[in-house]
Amino acid sequence: MSDEISVHDLKLRHDAGEDFVLLDVREPDEIATASIPWATTIPMMEIPARIGELPHHKPIVVMCHHGGRSERVTRFLTANGYDNAVNLEGGIDAWATSVDATVPRY
Repeated sequence: MSDEISVHDLKLRHDAGEDFVLLDVREPDEIATASIPWATTIPMMEIPARIGELPHHKPIVVMCHHGGRSERVTRFLTANGYDNAVNLEGGIDAWATSVDATVPRY
């Protein structure tokens, strides 16, 4: 299993102004339902073709709905030289239940 970060730690890092990428790997219809406005969105299946869009010099937090797809993407990124990639534990569902109740759950 790859390294993970909690939604609380993600919020603390964002609020502190840390420079990182929040990578949302969900599908467009999911993002239309619930999203974090400052996330970069690349659907999971497009990651191999679009990996060059991701910076090597910044930490990357990968998120999905509950953490399964983002876990796979985190492992893929790590295997491809992105040692700074971590999975968001619980995904946007955990964000909605623990950090921002205005984010819809689905």
